[in-house]
Amino acid sequence: MNDIITLFDMDGTLTEPRQSFDTDLFPILSKLADVSDIGIVSGSDYGYIQEQLHFLMHKTSIRYQTHILPCNGTKHYTPPKHSSDDFTLKSQVDMWSEIGEESFRDLMNFILKRQSSYASDLPCLSGHFVDYRGSMINWCPIGRNANQKQREAFVQWDTSFGFRNIELTFMNNLQLFKDNGLIAKLGGDTSFDIFPQGWDKTYCLKHLDNYDKVFFVGDRCGDGGNDKELYDELQPDHSFSTSSPKHTARIIESIISKKLKYLSPRRMLGMTKRK
Repeated sequence: MNDIITLFDMDGTLTEPRQSFDTDLFPILSKLADVSDIGIVSGSDYGYIQEQLHFLMHKTSIRYQTHILPCNGTKHYTPPKHSSDDFTLKSQVDMWSEIGEESFRDLMNFILKRQSSYASDLPCLSGHFVDYRGSMINWCPIGRNANQKQREAFVQWDTSFGFRNIELTFMNNLQLFKDNGLIAKLGGDTSFDIFPQGWDKTYCLKHLDNYDKVFFVGDRCGDGGNDKELYDELQPDHSFSTSSPKHTARIIESIISKKLKYLSPRRMLGMTKRK
């Protein structure tokens, strides 16, 4: 295990939204793995992460030093130790238990009513639009089965009308949210993540206290974005905002040298001998 871990958001950071991992990123990630363990901290649940990062999680040696932190890090899957092993769920929390059944039902009814009120205005609808992930609810107004063309159409529509920002402000000012300590964030390009306050991506740090240094790269680091809290927590020197997987590759190149100065002389000698 390294003394340093670098955390990555998934959609918009390591992959295009809802797309598979671009293997062109593997060489630079492999170079990073010489000096740092890796963590994937995403609003997505484990199944979506495994689907998009299948190559990274099952076809490379990086898997043995990669932590999977779904649902903002409220779930923690530890790395496999042997080739036949899978990632192991070590801990998780439950939103239903946290806010209670009555409040959970009220929240679901609210989402259903909002979805119904917008249905005729949305540019497309495809598949289920509510995804309960244990520690959060993901509400995707156009549906989780939307294809890339439909997602792009929604993004264009949302950019024109400001739907998600308006809805985000509305939700976070609701008495329902205030009474139950809930917060809504923008999830990816098309959805909202709703969860108890404090269950944002900074939650993942609870699992990583054995590391001396933690770095983070994410794309939604501004107001309303689900990377903002972790980005702010690790500022000014240990968090970086990206605009695409290609930009992420350049960021990794620039921070590898930053990491090297934290390594002990013994670690540096070991790396030199391997090369």
